[in-house]
Amino acid sequence: MKTIGAPRRSASSKVIVREGRHKAAAPAAALVPRRLKLSRILVATDFSEQSHKALNYAIGFAAQFGAELTLVHVVEPVLYPTDWMVPLPEIDFAQTRKFLIEQLKALSRNSPVTAQSIVRRGQPAEEIVAAARERKVDLIVIATHGYSGVKHVLIGSVAERVVRSAPCPVLTVRPDGRDFL
Repeated sequence: MKTIGAPRRSASSKVIVREGRHKAAAPAAALVPRRLKLSRILVATDFSEQSHKALNYAIGFAAQFGAELTLVHVVEPVLYPTDWMVPLPEIDFAQTRKFLIEQLKALSRNSPVTAQSIVRRGQPAEEIVAAARERKVDLIVIATHGYSGVKHVLIGSVAERVVRSAPCPVLTVRPDGRDFL
């Protein structure tokens, strides 16, 4: 087991910490703040109370940065074992998509920014990430439902999977967190 010695300063005022064979050094010039630019924001919604909170954050950022806002909802296909169940009739996805797009438009109707609405079919995390890549978004905003323990294991976390594979930063909005001011 190796121990970490006290950090030492080099001549160029970098802090160097050694642990085993790893070395980390951060020059002071790398910490210069840069102007943040968000031009495309994608917000994922499942029409829950938590996703309404995430939408408020996304609208706030879009208004502040003058960004385009895209609302996305993913319809997950229902899988069932056909050996012992009567098959459910196939839903008319075109009709469902039309209805959901109207619902998405209603969510953003009174906002100060214009928003595009898209509905996709598939696995939510994969489709959200694919939409973000296709639209070249700068930020994804998504709500977490706050599940932990057994519920998290059984239900899973779409937000967690989006964070792991997103092509851009992801803002996760917690259900018990502060509201956007």
